[in-house]
Formats: sequence, structure tokens, C-alpha cells
Amino acid sequence: MKAALRAACAFGVVVSLAGCGDGKQAGADQAAPPVKVSVVTVAPETVRIVSDLPGRIAPTRIAEVRPRVSGIIVERVFKQGTIVQQGDVLYRLDPAPFQVRVASAKAALQRAEATRALAAQQAERQTQLKNRDATTGQLYDKAIAELAQAEADEASARAGLQGAELDLQYTEVRAPITGRIGRALITEGALFTVGGSESLATIQQLDPVYADFTQSANDLLALKHAAQRSAKPGDEIEAEVRLRFDNGASYAHRGRLLFSEASVDATTGQVTLRGEFPNPDGDLLPGMYVRVQLVQGEQAGVLAVPDRALRRDPGGQAQLYVVTADRKAELRPVTPSRLVDGRWIIADGLKAGDAVIVQGFHTLSPGASVDPKPWPGVATAGSAGTASHAK
Repeated sequence: MKAALRAACAFGVVVSLAGCGDGKQAGADQAAPPVKVSVVTVAPETVRIVSDLPGRIAPTRIAEVRPRVSGIIVERVFKQGTIVQQGDVLYRLDPAPFQVRVASAKAALQRAEATRALAAQQAERQTQLKNRDATTGQLYDKAIAELAQAEADEASARAGLQGAELDLQYTEVRAPITGRIGRALITEGALFTVGGSESLATIQQLDPVYADFTQSANDLLALKHAAQRSAKPGDEIEAEVRLRFDNGASYAHRGRLLFSEASVDATTGQVTLRGEFPNPDGDLLPGMYVRVQLVQGEQAGVLAVPDRALRRDPGGQAQLYVVTADRKAELRPVTPSRLVDGRWIIADGLKAGDAVIVQGFHTLSPGASVDPKPWPGVATAGSAGTASHAK
């Protein structure tokens, strides 16, 4: 009897303690505060669609400096790395051999002129004799033929003189184009032979310059159609392009896309495009790597969220935490399309007015209570932005 009583008392104590524990746990759950989060409220806005593509700078014109005659280089006139103008003297070859050729050609022309004068006198005399029937037809024909030959010899000698004088002019090697000249590849005293593989120097025109880059054919067609809609009848179809340097800095001058320079790579199927940019300060150098930003139009009524708000599940599905009407965290799958100045354009999964959690969602679980506050790191919703294809 006593043992049964002791057992009943012990059971009652256990039940009482368990009941006390459940009460404390329920109180703890009720007292858990909502998680503080930062949110942005999405609203429709208009963005500029921009493709961000890798490119390389190329000169608009490039020319190798080569003499037109062979000879000994006696003087280099230009300063390496400077801007030269078309027609400037860059090198001088030894003119003495060419001066001798000019003198010889002048003497040959004088001899031909004297021969022609004598032949003309003989032809005139034979013509007079023939009119009086005092000469034979054979002598007359011979005199006329000798005159024609003398005139031809004179013309040949005059052409030889012109050629010799031209070669003498070519001893001054001039710049074929205006641009920046590189280092001298041959020094004074060297013998340059026409027809060799080596040049004296290279000149590159660097204002303006080209930026060459590639894009898919479908994107090019869409861009061309958009440019055609905005162009006036009769105008050349162009599109705006901008540059960013490898360190992220923007290039100050806008460029224009040259549709006429587009070509398709037969091996990759990509379209090679060319933009033209002014380069008054010489900041763009041939071979420089740049990011070409190609404006492809505008897209209205899009919804964008900061890139830090986007998360992905183990399968790669993009997700966002959205605050519901009862201040609960809802994990929602979405479809991002483009990156817009640090924000993602959401193609599907959001609607205007949704409050997207940007900060504080890392410790959340779906259905958790939240205390939303505006996120200070985002611009006012609805402002225009610039969208870029992620490459």
C-alpha cells in the first residue's frame, strides 16, 4: 500500500514538471521577435538595353614606310613616337647616284633633240625636192621614216629624264599618311633594297580609332532593325557605342557603330563589328583590351532588384525572398534576364509592388516572421537604368 502511494506521488511530480516545461517552451515561441530585414519595393521602370562585349583597339589606317628606290640611308629626319603629317620627309637616301642619272638622261635628251632637228631638216628638204620631181620616192620615204624615229627617240629620252628626276625625288622618303610613327627599324648608313620584307618604320592613324568586337547574328539583326526605326530616311544607319577600360573606368567620348564594317567569321559564325571612336588625347592605343557597351534600345515596364537579393538553390534555380501581407518571408522562384547597373531585370516571378528582401535573408526560413525596413542602398524605383547582357 505504501509502495503504491509512493509510485503515484512520483508520477504526479513527473507530470507536473513536464507540464511546466511545455509552458516555458510555448512562451519562448510566442516571445521570439521577428527578424529585421531590409527590403525594396519593385515598380515598373524603363531601362536602356546595352550589350557589354570584349573588344580590341585598332588603328583606322596603318602604313609601312618604304622607299621607292634602293640606296644608302644618310639621314633620319623624324623623332620616334611622334605625330607626322602626310608628306613630311622621314628619311633621306644618298642622292649622288641619282643626280648622275639625271645628268646622263639630260644629255641623252639633248642628243635626241639634235638628231630629231637634223631629221626634220632632211625631211623638209626631201619634201621640197619631191614637189619639184627632183628626188626619188625612196629617198623621200627614208627621210620621213628617219624623222619619225628621231621623234620617238626624243620622246623616249624625255621619259628617261622624267624617270631619273622622279627617282631623285624618291631619295626623300615621305610619310604616306598622317599618324603616329613608331620606332626606326633601320639606322643611317644601312643599304635599303626595294623588294625586301623589312620596312623603315610604321605609321598608325590613331584619331579616330576602331574598336573591334564580336556579337551573335541575331543580336546584330535586332540592333540593326532598332537603328533603322530611329534613323531618318537617307541617313547612314548607326548606333551609339561606349567604351570602358579594363580597370572599369569609362572612356569620355562616345563612338558610333559602323554597320558597313560587319563581317561573319566562317569558323565561329559570330559577327565581327567595328565601332569608331575619337581619340584626341591618344588614350586609346592599338591592341588595347576594352569593354564595348553597345546600346541596343530601351525596354519599358521592367521590374529590377539589386543583384545581392538574388540567391540560387543547389539546382541553380534563382530565388528571391518576398515579404507577404502578414509580414512572413516567402521564398519565390524567379527568372532573371539581364544585369542592369548592379540590378537584375526579373522576367518572371515578380509583380509590381512586391517587397523583396535585400539584406538579412541569410538566416531566414520560409514562413518566418520579419520586420521589414527600406533598404538605403537602392535608387528610387522607377528610375531609368542601363541594362547589359551578361557575357
